[in-house]
Amino acid sequence: MKKSLLKFLFLSTVTCQLSTITSAQSDRWQQKIKYQINVNMDVNTNRFTGTEKIDYWNNSPDTLTRVFFHLYWNAFQPNSSMDVRSRELGKTVLREPSRGSDGLDWDARVKDRISKLTPDQIGFQRVASVKINGAAQELIEHETILEVVLAKPIMPKSKIQMDVQFEAQVPLQIRRSGRDNAEGVRYSMSQWYPKLVEYDYQGWNANPYIAREFYGVWGDFDVNITIDKNYFVTAGGDLINANEIGRGYETAGSKPVTPSGNTVTWKWQAYNVHDFMWAADPKYKMITKAVTNGPLIRVVYKGMDSSSAINDARWQRVLDTAVLAYPIIAKTFGPYPYKTYTFVQGGDGGMEYPMATLMKNASIGTAIHEWMHSWYQMMMGSNEALYPWMDEGFTDYATSRVMAEMRGSKAFAAEGSYRSYLNLARSGFEEPASTHADHYNTNFAYGAASYSKGAVFMEQLGYIVGAKVRDQILLDYYYQWRFKHPNPNDFIRVAEKRSGMELDWYKEYFINSTKTIDYAVGDINVVEGKATLTMKRIGKMPMPLDVLVTYKDGKQEIHNIPLNLMYGVKPAEDATERIVEKPWRWTHPEYKFTISRGIQDIKSIEIDPSMRLADINRNNNKLIIPD
Repeated sequence: MKKSLLKFLFLSTVTCQLSTITSAQSDRWQQKIKYQINVNMDVNTNRFTGTEKIDYWNNSPDTLTRVFFHLYWNAFQPNSSMDVRSRELGKTVLREPSRGSDGLDWDARVKDRISKLTPDQIGFQRVASVKINGAAQELIEHETILEVVLAKPIMPKSKIQMDVQFEAQVPLQIRRSGRDNAEGVRYSMSQWYPKLVEYDYQGWNANPYIAREFYGVWGDFDVNITIDKNYFVTAGGDLINANEIGRGYETAGSKPVTPSGNTVTWKWQAYNVHDFMWAADPKYKMITKAVTNGPLIRVVYKGMDSSSAINDARWQRVLDTAVLAYPIIAKTFGPYPYKTYTFVQGGDGGMEYPMATLMKNASIGTAIHEWMHSWYQMMMGSNEALYPWMDEGFTDYATSRVMAEMRGSKAFAAEGSYRSYLNLARSGFEEPASTHADHYNTNFAYGAASYSKGAVFMEQLGYIVGAKVRDQILLDYYYQWRFKHPNPNDFIRVAEKRSGMELDWYKEYFINSTKTIDYAVGDINVVEGKATLTMKRIGKMPMPLDVLVTYKDGKQEIHNIPLNLMYGVKPAEDATERIVEKPWRWTHPEYKFTISRGIQDIKSIEIDPSMRLADINRNNNKLIIPD
C-alpha cells in the first residue's frame, strides 16, 4: 500500500477517534485561572507575605460586577463561625457516655480549641490590595470570604489580570492546615493563599469556611516559596528548579547549588488543578518509587530521633502499597494523568489535595483513601459543598474495593459502608445526602451520609444495573467528566446511557430523601401444584429485586424482578439460572410470581443473596421451608 494512502487512512482514523471523544465530552462552560504566587516565609514569626498575579478567564455568558476570594485561615480565630459552629454541634447528645467517648457530636479534632487560641496562635489572611490594570478595587471582608467590588465589570468571554498583595499568619494546627501539629510537623500549608471562589452555572459559590469541603477553579499554578534554607519543602506539584535545590529531587548527575544566604526559593508548578498545597519541616525525609506506566510516587515524612528504623519501615510500606495499588486503580477508575503524586506527613488525619495528600501517620487505609481522592475530587472537581457524597462516598467505595483486591479478599468489600449507613438510617439523625455539607444538623449525619451512604450508592448501583455495567459506567464517567465539575445528574446520565435504563428515580429516592428499603418474603400459595410466592415492600423506597429460590435437590434459580421505573433489565451476573419476571410497579406494596415447582420442593427463598440491597431489616429477607 502506498505511503500516501497509509497516511490518509491513519489521519482519517485519528480524526474519527477525536470526533468520537469530542462528541462524548461535556460542552458546559467553566472558568479558568492562572496563579503566579510568590511568598516569603518567616519561620520565627510563622508569618509570610505574598503576591499573586492572577489571569482570570470569564468563560461564562454573564457579566461579573464582583469577585470573591476565600480567606480560609480567618476561621482560626476565637468566636469565628467555625469556632461557634463546632461548639454548638458539641452540645448535641448522640448517645450515652461510654469509656473513651462523651457521646457528644464533636469533631474531635476541633472541639473548642479555636476559642482558646492566643494572638500568636491564631490564623489570619489579610489582603492589602487587589488591583486590575493598576487600579485598586474596593474590598469588603466577610470573615473567610473577601468580596471585591469591581470598578469595571468583567464581560462575558473575556480575560482580566489581577494583582493581589497579602500577608498571613499560620495558625496552630487544628483542622487540616497549620503549624506544629501533634506529630511535630512545622508547616502543613493548605488553604494558605487568597483563593478565587468558583463561579459556575449556579452562580458564585462563596461558602464561608465552617470546616467542611471545597470547590475551586481549574487552572495553573506557578508558586515560588522562599524559606529558611534548613527546611525541606514538598508540594502537590513539580519542582522546576530541582537540580538547583537537590534534596533528592534532582536528576542523576546534577550538582545542587549551596545557598549563599539564609534562605532558598523553591519553585513549584502544577497545571490543570484546582488547588495547591505545600508543607515544610527541617527533618523531612523523602523516598520515591516510579510506577510502571504510572507516576513517580513520593513519600515525605518526618524523621524520628528514636525508633527511626521502625518509622522508616512504616512509610516504606505506604510507598510500596501505593505502587501495588496503582494497576488496580487505573484499570477500574482510569489512569492517573499527572507525573507525580506525593504522600506527605502533616495535618490532622488525612486530607486530599491535587497531586498530594496530608496524612498524620503511615496508615495504609488512609493513604489509599486519600489517593483515590485524586479521582473523586481532584480530577472530577465536583462541588463538594453541595454534593459531598460524590466525593467522599465514591472515594470510600473505591478505597474498599482497591484494598479488598490487593488483599485477595472474597468478602463483601462494602460491608463496613453498609453497616455505617444502616446505623444512620435507624438512628433518627439521618438527613438527605443532598443536604449542603455545612448545614447538616450533626457531624454524625454528615459523615455517615457523605462517606457511607455515598459508597452504598455506588455498590447498590451495581445491584441495579449489574456489576460489570457499573464498572463500565465508572470508566465512562472518568473519560467524559474529568476536569469538568460534574453534578449528580451528570453521573446519572452517564449511567443511563451505558445501562440503557432510566435511573433518575434512584438518585431521587436514595440521595434526595431519607426513605429506606425494606422488603420481605411473604406468603406462599399453591395453584395447580405450582407455588406462587408473594414479596412485600415494607419500606418507602422501591427497588428491583433478585430472589433466589433454592430447591431441596440442590438446584437454584434467580428470579429477577425489575422495577417498572427502570424501563430495562440488568444482564445476568453469574451462571445461576435466571428468570426475568414482569416489572414490579412502584405503587404496589405486594408482588406475586409463580415458580415451576411445588412448595414441597422448596428449601429456601431469599431476597438479595448478594447482600447489596441496603435493606434496613434483613431478618425478613429469607424464608426456610421446614422438612
